[in-house]
Amino acid sequence: MSAPRNPVAIVTGGARGIGAAVAAQLARDGHAVAVLDLDEQVAADTAAGIVAAGGRAIAVRCDVADEAAVTAATDRVVAELGAPTVLVNNAGVGPAADLTEMTVEQWDHMLGINLRGHFLVTRAVVGHLVAAGWGRIVNISSISALGDEGRSHYSSAKAGLLGFTKSLALELGRHGVTVNAIAPGFIVSDMTAASARRLGRSFEEHQRLAAASIPVGRAGRPEDIAHTASYLVSPEAGFVTGQVIYVAGGPVD
Repeated sequence: MSAPRNPVAIVTGGARGIGAAVAAQLARDGHAVAVLDLDEQVAADTAAGIVAAGGRAIAVRCDVADEAAVTAATDRVVAELGAPTVLVNNAGVGPAADLTEMTVEQWDHMLGINLRGHFLVTRAVVGHLVAAGWGRIVNISSISALGDEGRSHYSSAKAGLLGFTKSLALELGRHGVTVNAIAPGFIVSDMTAASARRLGRSFEEHQRLAAASIPVGRAGRPEDIAHTASYLVSPEAGFVTGQVIYVAGGPVD
């Protein structure tokens, strides 16, 4: 089947950073966008910016790790915008913790948002994609899936997303639904700013040091991820599924 004429996209963790950039880009591409985030006020500001630019958007408070909250949020999106055919699973947290100091609660919290949350939202939304016979799912992973000292819980969740992505691509391809992952490298964001503080550096120095090790010579921007997501959810990407796209300014081993 062909792409819907009035596509609806859900972006989790869409209030700020990568999520906000993706939401804004998809709105420019012609999608009505549901900005899902735990921070409803910032999500509302992001949605308002999209509307002010001529797009259509709503903000929906949602804890992606809460099954009932995900169901309620999905029902609201369908009621206010229509059935979604695009899902960008971006919600995530990334605090550092060495294994010997990590608590079970920290481990569960990380995987609850960064992996369980992707599962819950995808499960809630996928029926609409299958019913339409057309859909796009993009999971935001990370190069940390390949290993990240001091964040084994984060790496485990992001690596789990890669298996989740490839498995769903096999499961949903026959229904006209593609599933891909984007694995960002160093992106200027609240998360990398927090890493700078943890290391006792200014954020400017942190970016400079990161850029020195990146072949293209600069840190990534949220818009770099948004442009990649824009392609992956487009009709032109219909033969691309089960892939991990590393957006890192250079080769990734």
